Amino acid sequence: MAGKTWEPTKRGARDLNRWLRKGATVYTINNMATNLAPWEDAQTYSAHTFTRQSRLTGEWMTEHLSVSGLLGQCGTVYEKPPTGLRDLATPGRQVAAPTSQQVLDRLRRGDRQKAGSRR
Repeated sequence: MAGKTWEPTKRGARDLNRWLRKGATVYTINNMATNLAPWEDAQTYSAHTFTRQSRLTGEWMTEHLSVSGLLGQCGTVYEKPPTGLRDLATPGRQVAAPTSQQVLDRLRRGDRQKAGSRR
């Protein structure tokens, strides 16, 4: 992954805050719980666009998160989008469920196998 990265430290937050300009977009990597959502990709990325500066602290803000909040919640921040990962905002993989006929055929096949093993 080419480009700059910022680690979740005070120095990383300070460096990222200095680097940012209005409308700049940075990227973070999301780790998914595949035991809860096995159809989802193990990792995706999210884009964060900074639109304003906080009046109180002077830090750049993306929606409701400041620079330090983004680093604290999401971890390492990247200048360029990661290659090979899907954007979380795009549609996921299409996972087809079995049709009702396929389920019935599988159940009937299982019943036949059980009946055959009892004889």
